[in-house]
Amino acid sequence: MLLTFLFLRHDRGSSWRSDVLQRCSAASTVMTKLNRNVSSMPRKQRKALHTAPSHKRRKIMSAQLSRELRTKYNVRSMPVRKEDEVMVKVGTMKDREGKVIQCYRKKYRIHIERVTREKTNGQTVPVGIHPSNVVITKLKLDKDRKALLERKAAGAAKGKYTNRDVSMGSVD
Repeated sequence: MLLTFLFLRHDRGSSWRSDVLQRCSAASTVMTKLNRNVSSMPRKQRKALHTAPSHKRRKIMSAQLSRELRTKYNVRSMPVRKEDEVMVKVGTMKDREGKVIQCYRKKYRIHIERVTREKTNGQTVPVGIHPSNVVITKLKLDKDRKALLERKAAGAAKGKYTNRDVSMGSVD
């Protein structure tokens, strides 16, 4: 878009840069970026997704927690791991439950017990499900996961008022 404006005539006495900026702002409204370190270009977003290292793929492969777990831990989502129990919420395998048997980070998919299909030769193979299409119903907790839950819950409650804070405000 910028290149097309470079060859247009501009008024005498004004710089060509200001002329181009005025024409660009008049031609379209552009959404401002919220984070300067992250590109808003779809091409770069796709490249970042498909060339992400394993430790970043783990975070991308997060799923929502069920309502019960969300109220219990005060956390909305967690990275899926092996031996978590999940329920498929979207797709042809909807409402199927099972334990995660494999997290396939290379393909951004998880394999779940009893979520399989049969090949033409009769062999059963697991169906890869994207973690955004499942809900975690039971977490496999260890000390690292408990620490992560505590950190996330502390961050979620950081800026919120509690009932006690509200009642103490009327004391003065």
